[in-house]
Amino acid sequence: ATGNGRCNITNERAKNSVEAINFFKSIGLIMRNEDGRYYPYSLKSETVLETLLDACRNYGIEIVTDCEVTSVSPGLTVRTSKGTYNADKIAICAGGKAQPNLGSNGSGYRILEKLGHTVTPLCPALVQLESSSRYPRMITGTRTRCTVQLEINGKIASKETGEVLFTNYGFSGIAVMNLSAFAARNFISEDPKKCLLTLDLVPEMTTDELKEHQQKYGSLKGILGTAIDDIITKQVKGDKEAVPVIAKKWRHIITGTKGYKYAQVTYGGVPVDEVDKNYQSTIVPNLFICGELLDESFPCGGYNLDFAWHSAIRAAKEIAKRK
Repeated sequence: ATGNGRCNITNERAKNSVEAINFFKSIGLIMRNEDGRYYPYSLKSETVLETLLDACRNYGIEIVTDCEVTSVSPGLTVRTSKGTYNADKIAICAGGKAQPNLGSNGSGYRILEKLGHTVTPLCPALVQLESSSRYPRMITGTRTRCTVQLEINGKIASKETGEVLFTNYGFSGIAVMNLSAFAARNFISEDPKKCLLTLDLVPEMTTDELKEHQQKYGSLKGILGTAIDDIITKQVKGDKEAVPVIAKKWRHIITGTKGYKYAQVTYGGVPVDEVDKNYQSTIVPNLFICGELLDESFPCGGYNLDFAWHSAIRAAKEIAKRK
């Protein structure tokens, strides 16, 4: 699902990118680098899946599908819808709750809780934000690059610079999604606070510089584009002197997120201090926990998959050592 179906494997700025790149090269996957983001050369995610499956076949690994795990005992007995398995070592890599239409239902968290692990509060992350403001709806489909700031109860929770997409429900785009977890955490609390998204549409210029441009040319269309300039002009009821001020601090009420159905990852999970450096549980010996089940989350751009590969590679190497 990552990279719009192209599979954004890792990012050259991710902590473990070299490890991920070398691993995939070792099983025959060739990649291409687009602005620091690594994709399969084919630009098709199925290439990554099939390369992994081919490697499993080459090693004679048995894969059982359409098989729901119902419980795991501390003695490493796995009960499933297709029988019971006894294991020497187990890696639980069940993913989070994001995009349930693709099969993620959060069952891994429940299994780990029953084994004695803690699970911190969960919420959707890297997800679009909903707003009660009518202005995004009036320019649905318009994109801009700006600085966005999330305020919760009057305090700045997060700040990002990047692309923002105006939609018929509110806001999308990488900058918005990167700070969305802070909004989501607010809305799952028992007492959600007022949440505002503030857009600085022209971070490279000061308010005075925008006012000067406005006075010289009669509008900010040459900077903001016609759609956004028109909307802000309507918002201030034609008071052109107010347009530069709003352009630097355009505030919108946020009412929620688009939820797990549209989220790319799940925020929260098993605290990393409940696993060792090889991602083995400190509570259940020979049990390994990898990827999104852990309370680790990263920005858009291949960083979350990079962590998934890294935790799995470290766990697999440790498991192989103990044979």
